[in-house]
Amino acid sequence: MKPTKPKYYIYHIPGKKIGVTTDLGKRVTEAQGYKENEFQIMDQSEDINYISAREHELQTKYGYKVDIRLYKDLFKKSEGMVSSSEQTSTFPCSKADLDSWLENNKGVQWTTLHGEFFITDTTIPWLVANARTSQFSNMKCYIYNKALMESMKTMPTERVVAKCQCYTPSPSPFDLIRTWASERGIYESGDPKTQVIKLYEEVGELSRAILKKDDFEIKDAIGDAVVVLTNLAALCNVPIEDCIEQAYNVIAKRQGKMINGTFVKTESL
Repeated sequence: MKPTKPKYYIYHIPGKKIGVTTDLGKRVTEAQGYKENEFQIMDQSEDINYISAREHELQTKYGYKVDIRLYKDLFKKSEGMVSSSEQTSTFPCSKADLDSWLENNKGVQWTTLHGEFFITDTTIPWLVANARTSQFSNMKCYIYNKALMESMKTMPTERVVAKCQCYTPSPSPFDLIRTWASERGIYESGDPKTQVIKLYEEVGELSRAILKKDDFEIKDAIGDAVVVLTNLAALCNVPIEDCIEQAYNVIAKRQGKMINGTFVKTESL
């Protein structure tokens, strides 16, 4: 059976932009926040050469800024420059050189399971702040795809793509922890086993604080444990956000009742 060719759509957000995507749901609705009645499909085709030329033609006709590169060139270039897996996207340079590399490659697009990403004035600050050095090579660095997609949802729509101005989204507490750990070499030289031992230490501190009923120490110990868990997850190449989401998806459907101060799930009763 022949593989199905992707279909390319030219979409128009009136007053904002004309762009191309293979997935209107992810690119326009999820990533940019527009409902079906707020944008138009101007053309569609399985021929990337036709759709690339047509996009430039329509951008010119409607008075929008014309993309520097044709869509087909962005796609081909990104394949050889940004490699992606389900979890991460990897850049072919060290973390120290990432800022310069991104500036020299504005407009590059790549596609992941979480959606389409672009290198723009808006996304560059986030990419630089959240990149981590690859554990396999100091000359490569990577970001988590899901974290980037979630951050893009908070960016002003008109600034997500080519016509963007510099905008830095507020990092989450987990982002700040990972940046702190990365700057101190924890991800380059750390080990999951040592982080587990450190977690035991923090839980011990928490236990003592609870026994002493010391609210300040309880808060401090819980915070320290979250930091260790965040770093442990990163060292295992699993974002802690994914761990939390997976756990919640399990407990959300769980049934049970409280027994002697503990929630006991139904199958354990």
